[in-house]
Order: sequence, then C-alpha cells, then structure tokens
Amino acid sequence: MGFTIGGIREFRELRLATRRPRRQGRASECTAVAEYTGLWGWDVVPGARAVRNGGRTECSCGSPVCPAPGAHPLDATLEVSAGATLDEATAAWGQVPGAALLLPVGRSFDIIEVPAAAGRRALVRLERMGLPLGPVAAGPQGRAWFFVAPGAAAELPQLLYRMGWDDAGLDLRGLGRGDHITAPPSDLGGLGPVQWLRPPTLEAAGRPPQARLLLGTLAYVCHRHHS
Repeated sequence: MGFTIGGIREFRELRLATRRPRRQGRASECTAVAEYTGLWGWDVVPGARAVRNGGRTECSCGSPVCPAPGAHPLDATLEVSAGATLDEATAAWGQVPGAALLLPVGRSFDIIEVPAAAGRRALVRLERMGLPLGPVAAGPQGRAWFFVAPGAAAELPQLLYRMGWDDAGLDLRGLGRGDHITAPPSDLGGLGPVQWLRPPTLEAAGRPPQARLLLGTLAYVCHRHHS
C-alpha cells in the first residue's frame, strides 16, 4: 500500500518542513513514520529511549530494572499500521513525543544480523554479483541488519546446515516474529543513530529477497571476519 497522489504531495511538503530549525527533530521523526507506513508498507511501533541521569543510563519506560534500556517497544497498542496516511501517522506519533521508531520483524520481512564490518563487505560483494537485495541497516552497536523475506529466521538453521555452515560458529543470527529493530533516524539504546547502508525502495521494501540467495555470501564473509 502507498500514498495517493495527494498524499505524496503532503509527504514532500513534510520533508521540506524538516529543514525548519525549530521543528527539525520532530518533523524528521514524523516524516520517517509516514514514509515507513505509507510508502514502504511497514508497521511502526513507538519505542523507549535511553536517557542519561548523572552517570547512569536509564530507560524512558521508567523501570529501574529495564533489561533493554532504550531498545524495546513502549506500548504495542500505539502501533501505526502499514498503509496509514500522512495525517494518520503524524497524529498517532503526536501521542508519543520523543519515542524511537521500531519496526516489528516477522511480518513484512525477517532480518539476518551480522557484524557491521562483515555486513559492509558482504554488501559490496552482493551488489557486484547482481543479486537481489532488500534494505540493509547498521546500528551503533556494531551490527548490520539485512532485510529478507518473512520466515527466514525459522529456516536459518536448516539453510546453514544444507550449505555446510552449521558448525562454523558464525556470528550470524536470524530475527523473526516477536523481534523489533530500531529504524533510522532513531538512536539505539543511547549509543547513536541507526543508519541505512542500503535504503528501502518501493520494490525491495515490498518484496525482500529469499534468505538463501544472500546466506552463502553472508556466511562466508562472517567466517572470514571471525578467522
């Protein structure tokens, strides 16, 4: 699902609004939410943010024993669904000022997570090979996320076994239903912003590649990175 012609015009106007200094941060977040829901067809969930309190890092959820400060959903009932219009996305995000943008995994896509350095090298190889690619993001914690077709996380052990990588001790894992990733331009756990290594496109966002097409290269590069 995507915007109507009028919605796209509004979306462009909101992008221009992000250039106004007083509203830059807020407008940028609203633009991203609207882009993810209206253009790429993804759900967006408001997430907690890490906050500094003296010398300690605390979570905006308020729990003193939060197991994942700044890296978990705030309230699943406030989710902005795929297909939401620009006005709907902006109004919904107005209820959670300062929230991080989280994308639920296991619906429109699964994730293959690898070390960021290995992910960047693998991305170059995959592009040179001309293989179909979905979006790729990198977080400040040193991890890269390759978007692949839903179901990949459950299939990953069997795929690695068939390719002979099951006992290689790879620093590679699948994220699926029940997981979330922090999306640009939000920060992750107070460490810094998440960035796109390969931004989404209309085709790639709606039809991410099957994991088996990328897994051989990702496994090989992760193995070399670990050696």
